[in-house]
Amino acid sequence: MKYLIAFATILICLAGRDLKAQGTAKELYELRVYELTMGSLGRMEDYLSKALIPALNRSGVQQVGVFREMGMNEPAKIYVLIPYASIQAYGSSMDALAKDAAYQAASQEYRKLERPVYFRFKTTLMRAFDGLPKMVVPQKGERIFELRTYEGYSEDAVARKIKMFNEGELKIFDDVKLNPVFFGEVISGDNLPCLQYMITFRNMEERDNNWKDFSAHPDWTSMSRDPQYANTVSKIIRVFLEPTAYSQI
Repeated sequence: MKYLIAFATILICLAGRDLKAQGTAKELYELRVYELTMGSLGRMEDYLSKALIPALNRSGVQQVGVFREMGMNEPAKIYVLIPYASIQAYGSSMDALAKDAAYQAASQEYRKLERPVYFRFKTTLMRAFDGLPKMVVPQKGERIFELRTYEGYSEDAVARKIKMFNEGELKIFDDVKLNPVFFGEVISGDNLPCLQYMITFRNMEERDNNWKDFSAHPDWTSMSRDPQYANTVSKIIRVFLEPTAYSQI
């Protein structure tokens, strides 16, 4: 119980900071990663497409993304990206799910404990960056996604890396078409302290070419040599994803 109280206190404090922020309110992102049991992909996708996503949409949460890892990884994983307008909207959405009769009916089979569809799932909560306060939804069509996690050796290191994005690196991303979907400061989850972001491309060839353009960009060369941004990232984790047919992103 004491951990729940502490977590609630953190959310309340963060909500207060958001209310005091100037300009556009920053979104909250929830990223769930499900590690599926063998042969359960169809049941999981039925639950997401027919129960969870429609219920989230009814509660006011739009543009829910669902992705699979590229390749034939085992066990299979499903990534679910849920954008909320605010921390308060996150809490309201959870309450709405519990009261949604249509959701309860559509998810009945999924919730049967004797037929588990996953081993475990992890949840990460993130606050959007000042420089990209709202998600950018790409056009439909051929697309892949790159999800990156930047770990830092301290909270200060991650804060300086976020500052680097807000004060120029995001602009460079736009210049070279490292097309952002979201950038988030991780406030709860694994690998803390860290940040996560997602970018999108038509294919791997475009992705590789655009990263080369980024490395050669003169503004990046200048920023990367600035002492205030030294030693901000201690480890980079990247995952390549493709959207499901029912993904709204």
